[in-house]
Amino acid sequence: MAAHRKSAHRKPKQRPFTGPAARTAATLALAGAATATSATGAGAAPAEPAPTAAQVRAKVDRLYHDAEVATEKYNGAKEKEAAATKAVDTLADEAARRTDRLNTARHTLGSMATAQYRTGALDPAVQLALSSDPDTYLERAAQLDRAGDRQTSLLTGIRRQLSGIARVKARADRETEALAARRAELQEHRTAITTKLADARKLLATLTADERAAYERAADAAHGGGPAQADRSATHADRSTARASVAAPHSRAGRAVAFAHRAIGKPYVWGATGPNAFDCSGLTQAAWQAAGVSLPRTTYTQINAGQRVSRSELAPGDLVFFYSGISHVGLYIGGGQMIHAPRPGAPVRIAPIDQMPFAGATRVA
Repeated sequence: MAAHRKSAHRKPKQRPFTGPAARTAATLALAGAATATSATGAGAAPAEPAPTAAQVRAKVDRLYHDAEVATEKYNGAKEKEAAATKAVDTLADEAARRTDRLNTARHTLGSMATAQYRTGALDPAVQLALSSDPDTYLERAAQLDRAGDRQTSLLTGIRRQLSGIARVKARADRETEALAARRAELQEHRTAITTKLADARKLLATLTADERAAYERAADAAHGGGPAQADRSATHADRSTARASVAAPHSRAGRAVAFAHRAIGKPYVWGATGPNAFDCSGLTQAAWQAAGVSLPRTTYTQINAGQRVSRSELAPGDLVFFYSGISHVGLYIGGGQMIHAPRPGAPVRIAPIDQMPFAGATRVA
């Protein structure tokens, strides 16, 4: 009986699966292993293929274009920042002048009050009664009346000065806030430009030397040729300048074209207006400045600085604009050619106007 109880408490012996049970267990084990493998690799994304040289070139071109768009926005913000700075300085000068006048009026009023205190201790009727020379006293009294009128005028003037200074200060506060906003906008565009140009340089660094050389050749061809080609074009253009000047609508246009010819070969620097470097609108502004005409700073304001002309009506000196956002400008010199500052790394040069999407043209008066 005891032996029977002992045997009843023993664990049953595990037997290996056989037949269909064995096949089912094997299937479950394989499925579990596959799930574990899948879970282990779930976070690992397949590596993206490296961009081709053509893709890199397309991205670099886009970055350069975006940087030029940002450059024109920077130029516009720079103009506004300069105007806001001038307004703040002007208001500060006006406030200082008004304060000087206020202090002068206050000093005069203080002097008058001191004099009155010294001579006005007695009632005027008592002073008249005690005076040994009534005529002299009455004369002095009349002077005091006039002084009282002057004092009243001074007080009125002081109130006006205080009110005026308060208005000037309020305007100065508003202009100072505007100036801070302009400077923040300026920094935003500056950051956008430098970031895009840095990204372009990084992308170009991924190309081989041969690929980079091919890209530069293609970019030079698109923007009018490299430095050597620019020199050859300049020589040819110098010989044709006289013919172009004859067709120019007026002598000022000829002088603007002549200035642009002399700028050929100078580097592109964003935000630059010369004399040693230019961006695209900086070049056209400087060229027309040399002709005695003041142009606005940006492409999108220069396009409205004269009379719009069609492509078929172009004459030397006209401003030619490109891209839908009016982000690039050149100076037309005749024969389907322009002088422009293309992009970083590409100096001022002659180029055909059909190399970029034409957006319009303006003839400067």
